Amino acid sequence: MKLKLLVLGILMCILDAQSQEYFPKNDGVKSPNSNYTIFTNANIYTDAGTVIEKGMFAIREGKITAVGKSINIPSNSTVINLEGKHVYPSFIDLYSNFGISKPKRAENGSQPQYDAGREGYYWNDHIRPETDAVSHFSFDAKEAEKLQKAGFGVVNTHVQDGILRGTGILVALTPEASEGDRILNERSAQYLSFDKSVQSRQSYPTSIMGAMALIRQAYLDADWYAKGNADNTDLALEALNRNKNLTQIFVTDNLLNELRADKLGDEFGVQYVIVGSGMEYQRIDKIKASGATYIIPLKFPSAFDVEDPYLATRLSLQEMREWNQAPANLKVLSENNVPFTLTTHSIDAEKDFRSNLIKAIDFGLSKETALAALTSVPARTIGMQGKLGTIKEGAWANFIITSGDYFDKETTIYENWVQGEQKILENMDVTNITGTYDLKIDGKTYELNISGEPSKPKAEVKLGDSRIGSKLSFENNWMNLLLSSPDTTKTEFIRLTANIPEMTTTITGKAILPNGNQSAFTATRTKDSEDKKKQEKDKQVHEIVPVTFPNIAYGFNEKPEQQNVLFKNATVWTSEAEGVLENTDVLVRNGQIARIGKDLNAGGARVIDATGKHLTAGIVDEHSHIAASDINEAGHNSSAEVSMEDALDPTDINIYRNLAGGVTTIQLLHGSANPIGGKSAILKLKWGESAEDLIFEEAAPFIKFALGENVKQANWNSNVRFPQTRMGVEQVFTDYFSRARAYETLKNSGDDFRKDLEMETIVEILNGERFVSSHSYIQSEINMLMKVAEQFDFNINTFTHILEGYKVADKMKEHGVGASTFSDWWAYKYEVNDAIPYNAAIMNEVGLTVAINSDDSEMSRRLNQEAAKTMKYGGMSEEEAWKMVTINPAKLLHIDEYVGSIKEGKHADLVLWNEHPLSIYAIPEKTMIEGVLYFDKEQDAKMREEIKKERNMLIGQMLKAKNDGVKTQPVKVREEQRVHCDLLEKVQ
Repeated sequence: MKLKLLVLGILMCILDAQSQEYFPKNDGVKSPNSNYTIFTNANIYTDAGTVIEKGMFAIREGKITAVGKSINIPSNSTVINLEGKHVYPSFIDLYSNFGISKPKRAENGSQPQYDAGREGYYWNDHIRPETDAVSHFSFDAKEAEKLQKAGFGVVNTHVQDGILRGTGILVALTPEASEGDRILNERSAQYLSFDKSVQSRQSYPTSIMGAMALIRQAYLDADWYAKGNADNTDLALEALNRNKNLTQIFVTDNLLNELRADKLGDEFGVQYVIVGSGMEYQRIDKIKASGATYIIPLKFPSAFDVEDPYLATRLSLQEMREWNQAPANLKVLSENNVPFTLTTHSIDAEKDFRSNLIKAIDFGLSKETALAALTSVPARTIGMQGKLGTIKEGAWANFIITSGDYFDKETTIYENWVQGEQKILENMDVTNITGTYDLKIDGKTYELNISGEPSKPKAEVKLGDSRIGSKLSFENNWMNLLLSSPDTTKTEFIRLTANIPEMTTTITGKAILPNGNQSAFTATRTKDSEDKKKQEKDKQVHEIVPVTFPNIAYGFNEKPEQQNVLFKNATVWTSEAEGVLENTDVLVRNGQIARIGKDLNAGGARVIDATGKHLTAGIVDEHSHIAASDINEAGHNSSAEVSMEDALDPTDINIYRNLAGGVTTIQLLHGSANPIGGKSAILKLKWGESAEDLIFEEAAPFIKFALGENVKQANWNSNVRFPQTRMGVEQVFTDYFSRARAYETLKNSGDDFRKDLEMETIVEILNGERFVSSHSYIQSEINMLMKVAEQFDFNINTFTHILEGYKVADKMKEHGVGASTFSDWWAYKYEVNDAIPYNAAIMNEVGLTVAINSDDSEMSRRLNQEAAKTMKYGGMSEEEAWKMVTINPAKLLHIDEYVGSIKEGKHADLVLWNEHPLSIYAIPEKTMIEGVLYFDKEQDAKMREEIKKERNMLIGQMLKAKNDGVKTQPVKVREEQRVHCDLLEKVQ
């Protein structure tokens, strides 16, 4: 009943102001106040680009009725003279939880994805589109005042909980109004995020890729449900369909997630408004291409305390750059015509918002753009253009009155009117007496500096070079100034008093001297206050370091371009039947290997003398976990619906380190948290490119399976998810493959069916359209998975790890599966106790395609040495050993047509080594992908010097900032995270 009454009240606020009022009142007089209030002689910012100097505007019943240079003044008007004052539209914050209590966290523990806690709603508790903020809203007058002091009049608030969070409400900050009057739109937007609901113990999803897959499935299910295909009622899907035409606001917390959200929207034809991170400048090309409007938190990184030289060495260049560059983010957005609004989210609106905005302006943001970002842009974004964010006829009477330019640090916000309701923040009649004066008393001339806010000024007095003790009070435009007497050491004072009703250059008043005699004083204003001078000083030219690709150490100032190159006189390791060719040339043209031979003509190509050096194909790592934000979706026993392509992190420094180790291609595998893991991402390590540009376009699709201890959670102390035994693991595979066959039959029948992303992927496996790379150790499980696959008439493509492969190599050959193993890992957990370093050689001897992989960001840059170990353990030839990190993994990944060997027509993914590539002394001098040099040892040496200089410069800036009184944060020492299959937390 309460909710119905509230909604009824909201509907009433939508009615025209002249509509009949039908609720009786118990206050005696029922006639509303319909008088006009006229504001005159103001500098009126009707919008970000228009100012009416000495203009007028009228308001009546909460709306603006007229505005202009001169307007008609009705007889029933109250006139307010705003001589010398400025008027701006009140601001709008589109991302807030104003008036919404923080949701209560569920009890400790977790439960599997299929145990939803709410009947009649979606199967996953983190999908909550039915949540409506209006049911949770309670006006908070204290918080409203803080926002009004920053200049805000309207906020868009919602329950900040869940992945699909439901609808927000647009609220005017009018303490004296009813809920029905102040709520401008009870369904203003639908909110989404990648964060789970704290109200649910449901474990799925545990990763960014799981969250993205869940949103995709929810969209598909909503469409299927809308067509009347479901046998049950689902209140969440009904709400999702009901909300689809609202503004869609997607909440993110970092730059990569912003781009992921946009990618998701593109898939379903949804243009999200994206709550950003403040780091958009780092990939402004992608931000601009998204076409989204961004809601930017006005929060900047604090400077670090770098006085301790040791701690300063532990501070990353990325953190230092972000402190230096982030204040210019809004300028960069503006220069690239990216629409954005501003939010007080994550900062103190009253204390920090305006100062941070002024800082952004100091870093190049124009005042016009700043004002638009607070008024017209959010109004347009939320569909309230012409009603909010402007001072024009018919708009809500939402405006602020200031002493001057809002973007001037010394300006005072006097009043904030919302829906015609006045909120006095500072006395508008206070005279601003700040400034520097020549103060003359009893034949002496003092220097008087008055600074601070007009209503709370403070004084500093000097006589010559000597500072004089002083105490200033200023109330009701009466100034009282107490000075210590300069002529005596006794407790004697000079007392000054004066009435200052208006701004003037000369103040005169009465002085009571220490001897009690009365005299006069004059104070003549000579210049602006010290605060004003300090503000001007702060507006110094900021030295901002350039953004690199990526924007961390070793990023490129400019992305490298494809080159035509001739490698002359190299020892060429072809990894083909031709073997190793001495004194041979390789010509690279248009990103491909054009010719191989002796005495080739460069034909205008850049010539690199490779005499005495070795040229190989780029190393291919079949099993890697670098370049990812997440490794595992551990929420349930099959995560076939998730994709590692959704979790790519192109800024991972391990990409560059791998290039420095000669690696050019990797398979980024899902972890081993579940028997059926996620889809793989096969990548080219194109350092400096965006996530989607890393993807190997021609590569075949793969998926990760896993066996052993991890999938039954033996190491995680978990007992809430099936399977708990190795027997159960087999049943998981059998169950999912059986369900997938039934799903495919229904799909092909022509009948209506619910598209299931998980089943779609498993059907691809069954049909040989997606290949399986399976984490494995023990022979019994290896046999089991091959038998299950054969039962469903498909083959496992690769067993990775496969440390007991030597025991079942003959059966593996019969099945047709390849092996990707470690060279000599052993005994790091119980199920690898039977591992031997001869494993790779034995499997190779049986006739399997064998690769050496890393599964480790440190080992991956030494895979040449790992391959060399097979010569010691098993007597492999040099060429066969080298194939284990080049053509063999390429074959396992079905990309050997393109990479893995030096052959005419293949991609020019090449590594130039200073000596024999299987030597422990071998160092890549140049690493090329498709004719682009992504690593160059000479360039690397230059980068190191540039990084050293940049670090010193930024440390100097931070030391200066601290000396200038800027608050700093301590350096946090972060240990580098080692990423393997079993990592459950987010990659740091």
